Amino acid sequence: MIIGVPSEIKNHENRVSMLPFGVEELTRNKHQVLVQKSAGVGSGILDEEYVQAGAEIVESAKEIFDRAEMIVKVKEPQPVELEMIRKDQIIFTYLHFAADKELTLGFMKTEAIGIAYETVQLENGQLPLLIPMSEVAGRMAIQNGAKALEANMGGRGLLLSGVPGVEPATITVIGGGVVGTNAAKIAAGLGAKVNIMDVNPARLKYLDDVMPANVFTIYSNRHNILDILPKTDLLIGAVLIPGAKAPNLVTRKMLGLMKPGSVIVDVAVDQGGCVETCKPTTHENPIYEVDGIVHYCVANMPGAVPYTSTTALTNVTFPYVRQIANQGYKSAMQINPSLLPGLNSIEGKITHRGVAEAFGLEYFSPEVFIK
Repeated sequence: MIIGVPSEIKNHENRVSMLPFGVEELTRNKHQVLVQKSAGVGSGILDEEYVQAGAEIVESAKEIFDRAEMIVKVKEPQPVELEMIRKDQIIFTYLHFAADKELTLGFMKTEAIGIAYETVQLENGQLPLLIPMSEVAGRMAIQNGAKALEANMGGRGLLLSGVPGVEPATITVIGGGVVGTNAAKIAAGLGAKVNIMDVNPARLKYLDDVMPANVFTIYSNRHNILDILPKTDLLIGAVLIPGAKAPNLVTRKMLGLMKPGSVIVDVAVDQGGCVETCKPTTHENPIYEVDGIVHYCVANMPGAVPYTSTTALTNVTFPYVRQIANQGYKSAMQINPSLLPGLNSIEGKITHRGVAEAFGLEYFSPEVFIK
């Protein structure tokens, strides 16, 4: 199989979808790997390293899309990339269809095979290709939220940890999954008072057992969210429904309960955001203000730490890339059932229920397409 690794073109996206070790292993298995010139530079990987591993360096993205049978990326296809995708070409990347109807409809028109990292799912419900980036994003949410709280950024002028004689900031994390757990862990380590909310009592019990004494677990419902917002200096949105649009748990009206200069970091922005006033921003212009509340809603937060993120991501994606290359996507999905939920679109049809429901599109069972 010919596998293509194009440069990422989303704003300030410095990750790359494959490391040289992956190229070496694929070429050893008689596959051909095309890597776009300078694709790895943002992650500290030179073209020479890919060449030594057996890759062919290609000048343009168009040549890669023209020649490759499978495209391996990090972020969802951008408009110019959608125009280059071919019918029946495999696109293996974060797709995040449920957050973007235009992208979804555009991809359907290509009739390509869209396999989304974020919906590959193990039997126990875990999302193995989302976990490492969720870990990074959860930790960065506190890092960026702390910066946004500074007065020069429009924030309240609070130090998360406080100092002797001055109380620390209060951080509320909505969602106790991988993002929320990592956010709470970092915030607690900095000395903040941390509230973490979730709808799963068993998860709350687990978090209560493993978190330090300055982390408090609260059942997530509208009443409790309304109660906690006036006490919150930094709100982290960390809600995920696999493959589907995130629910709006904090409305614009609720912002009036928060203190002016408080900060919201909505990590769920990739899936539409769990805060009504959330809209995707970039690393170049990461923040904006609504009703006196600072919003940080960068959609590719891990892209700012590309060395860490690329290594963490490719550690988990490469085994699936290798399996698809070696066996073809149909056999790979039959042998490894965790890949099947990753199939989001094929032959111009939507094969993930959450995406179909988000936009009122007809849903087709993915099993039909791998027989």
